[in-house]
Amino acid sequence: MADIYRADAGRYEAMDYCRVGRSGLKFPAVSLGFWHNFGSNASYDNMKALCRTAFDCGITQFDLANNYGPAYGSAEINAGRILAEDFKPYRDELLIASKAGYDMWPGPYGNWGSRKYLVASCDQSLKRLGLDYVDIFYHHRMDPETPPEETLEALDFIVKSGRALYAGISNYDRETTARAVEIARALRLPLIVNQRRYSLFDRTIEDDGVKAWCREHGLGIIAFSPLAQGLLTDRYLNGIPADSRIARDGRFLKESSLTEERLSQIRALDALASRRGQTLAEMALSWILKDGDVCSVLIGASRPEQILDNIKALKNRAFTEEELGRIDEICGRKRACSHSS
Repeated sequence: MADIYRADAGRYEAMDYCRVGRSGLKFPAVSLGFWHNFGSNASYDNMKALCRTAFDCGITQFDLANNYGPAYGSAEINAGRILAEDFKPYRDELLIASKAGYDMWPGPYGNWGSRKYLVASCDQSLKRLGLDYVDIFYHHRMDPETPPEETLEALDFIVKSGRALYAGISNYDRETTARAVEIARALRLPLIVNQRRYSLFDRTIEDDGVKAWCREHGLGIIAFSPLAQGLLTDRYLNGIPADSRIARDGRFLKESSLTEERLSQIRALDALASRRGQTLAEMALSWILKDGDVCSVLIGASRPEQILDNIKALKNRAFTEEELGRIDEICGRKRACSHSS
């Protein structure tokens, strides 16, 4: 007998939904990323279990890109199969996002931000996903050579042709974000979100001004790598586990990242989290969501249990000034004043 998936009737009870900038859309506070563990080298049954667990917990956003794998395109192919087999009745409850901007196919038209690449890539993604449209289509990174007008006009075409409902940008700095928003507003393009790396260990969106700019101008921020590729967990407190990301796939997190200084920081943060009644991962996610500037954190998971653990972060997003000061001290940061003060 076929394994028929029926979503948990209480799936919306424990999740919070946060407005994306000044748009009408809301993101789940926690979203599921397909960057890792959804490629051709992963277990399909486990992928299904991850998606089912996520949706049963109210995680309505699945975040992909054209070249997620390995191999390139395989995460979208697997997602398309899962959507067809399990989630067809729930399509209108889901936010499916994809992106293009990194290398995807050989030659001069399979990379960066030209209209040629973005439109072709979007069409390829829709075929792999088996969808008529994605909810959000992102330009994945800044292109130093293509005029921003061309890139934004391509996103405008993608939205107005029905291929996507909203547009996004990813890895854009403050200056380029401001220019993209200016062009989008002239086009009346619903550009609603910037996807950026953000964690206790990576404060670039604070340092380059994107976080403050987006808050002031009504653009949402969704944070990827909120656990610093797994460093902000208890996984590496006692060595490198055989099934860890470092051991299995050293492309994005390398053993050299685990310096004694970094391990000392992880241990100190873990102790602080314990005093708060949280795991280190829970505290790291809570910290990102604490002030409302970030509308969702993108988690990766290799096991369904990790998803269940991560959403516990929503239970305690309040930090004392003493805790925030201690976190910044551990991370080697000077304590910045809250924007609400």
